[in-house]
Amino acid sequence: MKTTIALVITLSTIGAAPAPAQLGGLSGRLKQAQDAKAKVDKITDLKMSDADERKLGEEVSAKLRQEFGVYQDKDVTRYVSLVGNVLAQASSRPQLDWQFIVLDTDGVNAFASPGGIVHITRGALGLIKNEAELSGVLGHEITHVTAKHTVRAIQKNKLVSLTADEVGGSGGLTQSVLSKLAGAAYKNIISNAFDRDDEVEADKVGIELGNKAGYAPAALSDVLKRLEERNKDQEQPNGMFASHPLIADRVASIAKVVKDEKLAGSATVASRYKKHITFEAKPLADIPVIEGTRGLTGGDSKASKDAKDSKDSKDKDKKEEPKKKGGLLGKVGLTSGSQAQNTQTVASAGARGLGQPDRDAKGGSNPNKVDIAFTPAELADFKKGIA
Repeated sequence: MKTTIALVITLSTIGAAPAPAQLGGLSGRLKQAQDAKAKVDKITDLKMSDADERKLGEEVSAKLRQEFGVYQDKDVTRYVSLVGNVLAQASSRPQLDWQFIVLDTDGVNAFASPGGIVHITRGALGLIKNEAELSGVLGHEITHVTAKHTVRAIQKNKLVSLTADEVGGSGGLTQSVLSKLAGAAYKNIISNAFDRDDEVEADKVGIELGNKAGYAPAALSDVLKRLEERNKDQEQPNGMFASHPLIADRVASIAKVVKDEKLAGSATVASRYKKHITFEAKPLADIPVIEGTRGLTGGDSKASKDAKDSKDSKDKDKKEEPKKKGGLLGKVGLTSGSQAQNTQTVASAGARGLGQPDRDAKGGSNPNKVDIAFTPAELADFKKGIA
């Protein structure tokens, strides 16, 4: 800008052509600016190895576990992991180190981190009624991983700007690049901000995976209808599958896939499900929520500490609320009446409202994974029980 001003003064006051050195300096700076511009926004050229994808997924999973906590029940975790691995081993990427984590929150939700880490909430398990329904939900999330939907969304929507050097390194992505990607991936996942084509693909491939194992593919439709009923009074999409296509359209699409592909799986395995999952989902009005909204700024810390039950503590929390902006999508509690009117648009691919109990439900305090193990023979025996 200073050079341009000096050039105008020279021309207007002296009336002579600018000196070659002046033009050279200006053109040099213009070329530098053009070169710099050419180096940025190379996110669409990003090439990610399985190892880099896993590192990204671990960072995203750590954010989710820190925010929601992990349900410290080995039996439930092992059961969900067995169902998930039956499906994952039949997927297009069975070689991934698949992990299935139960998040300790009453909110009904599910999240897939890149690289093979699938999360489902305790609330979602309570809403689901049988193993076939669980396979539909897990199959959907598994497909987000196998089709690399999160990385695709970051690239398509240019959620991160990277230079040519950052996307082209032969030694894998640097930690700084992974951190940038993890922030964008977390916001995309927590907001369920996949596009329609990705969601349709996840439904289709997910029920196909379940059908291969013998599960009734239409069971996912039952979950969707239950979600629709649960959220009928919500002004904004809330929780699991929040930004996905309209429920009626998805149910019709699932029915078409079942018919066109002659998917004949019929097992629901309700009795085994009830043996392991002995709790029910809480009504939206009974779910404790954090303050603010989760994920609006893409932070990775708890949006607030658990509030005490006493009236005095609640009053204190309200006074402190202005200090607790930032962090994840944040939260405003919605329990009844006028609170449902508090809505806000999220600056991401999916519009999400404030006061969404399933999304903004409080989580547990323990972020540690639950270690479980089973042998290939045990997985095979489990699969035999799908009948």
